[in-house]
Amino acid sequence: MEGSSGWRMLASDFVMSLMWVWSSVLIKVFVYGVLGFAHHDLHAEILRHALAVAVMFFFAFLVDLTDGAAYNPLTVLASAISGDFRNFLFTVGARIPTQVLGSITGVRLILDTFPDIGRGPELNVDIHRGALTEGCLTFMIVIISLGLSRQIPGSSFMKTWISSLSKVTLHVLGSDLTGGCMNPASVMGWAYARGDHITKEHIQVYWLAPIQGTLLAVWTFRLMFPEQKDDKAKAKAKKSD
Repeated sequence: MEGSSGWRMLASDFVMSLMWVWSSVLIKVFVYGVLGFAHHDLHAEILRHALAVAVMFFFAFLVDLTDGAAYNPLTVLASAISGDFRNFLFTVGARIPTQVLGSITGVRLILDTFPDIGRGPELNVDIHRGALTEGCLTFMIVIISLGLSRQIPGSSFMKTWISSLSKVTLHVLGSDLTGGCMNPASVMGWAYARGDHITKEHIQVYWLAPIQGTLLAVWTFRLMFPEQKDDKAKAKAKKSD
């Protein structure tokens, strides 16, 4: 990646990561603070998840607007594994740290603005069950994302709709166990604020397990749906344009 475009990508990653951690907090403030719903109220949960889907559509628009910026290290890691080694180094050495820094900055600003907002996602089960949960959730969402990224029939709106509903569903399934995060950067932002970002539980559950889930998902998808020669030719032609 060229120097100027690389810096623009890093700046976009930083801003999007900061915005992502803010988005969930603003949804909670709006639903529970502004509208006055009680916690665990069914209507509040439905509204909160509906707003989360709308937010994901907004971020999908930002991804297109910034030519591929991201707020989740697992998203860029899945793409980097399938790319060239130079892109892999740029992703691991620059993009992922930038996303983490953006999340940490975002959480710091959140706590300065809303001191009583909470402590972020936390592990509510033992470390092995937590790692298995985050690993399985990540495996599923990466498989879905890879499937939608292929040249399959369907509009961009429909693909974003499927992806958003999948993420919300998987989040709900894991929310009582690990928070259902599937995003190491955003969890790192909250963990850094709490001071437990270098604990064994955080590293194994929210970093190692999702990364392993991502690697397994990419390899499984390649095995089940090998890229056709026509697709490879189109990809090469697109790069040369």
